[in-house]
Amino acid sequence: MNVLSFWRHKPAVPTGGRRILVPFTGGELDPVVLDAAIRIAKLEDATLVPAYLIVTPLKYRLETPPQHEVTVAMPLLEAVEHAALRAGLPVDARVETGRTPTHALQRLWEVERFDRIVAPAPAGGSHGFTPKELQWILVHAPAETVILRPDPTLAESVRLARTLDEVA
Repeated sequence: MNVLSFWRHKPAVPTGGRRILVPFTGGELDPVVLDAAIRIAKLEDATLVPAYLIVTPLKYRLETPPQHEVTVAMPLLEAVEHAALRAGLPVDARVETGRTPTHALQRLWEVERFDRIVAPAPAGGSHGFTPKELQWILVHAPAETVILRPDPTLAESVRLARTLDEVA
């Protein structure tokens, strides 16, 4: 079993608990978005489900994304998990593949249940879903959806100075 299989098929947390999905891609999750998702999960006594979406080009099988994408995803998911655990939250990280970020989300939504989705919008050069992808998410999301866009007037150097380790 490879590392990606472990992250994609982890046993679900006990049934009945609330689950907050935080999908992201592009090798970055804005710390402001993570901080907000952690606060929402704490208020709702929910499990935080960070999900790294890997866009797999057509030249690769969908289940075997490029190794460099997996290499980016694992340490980032671990950092997000540590931030959530330091905040006292249960966490259930995921990796999902797709031909596009929305395809990966659709695949995830077909097999798992979420009570709320917190999606990052781009701000100040940071990664996030495009306006077209955000529109798709709002139309197709199976749960209440919050789109968070960090303050674009906040200097990028200030925002990025907050590492994932400082969020919790």
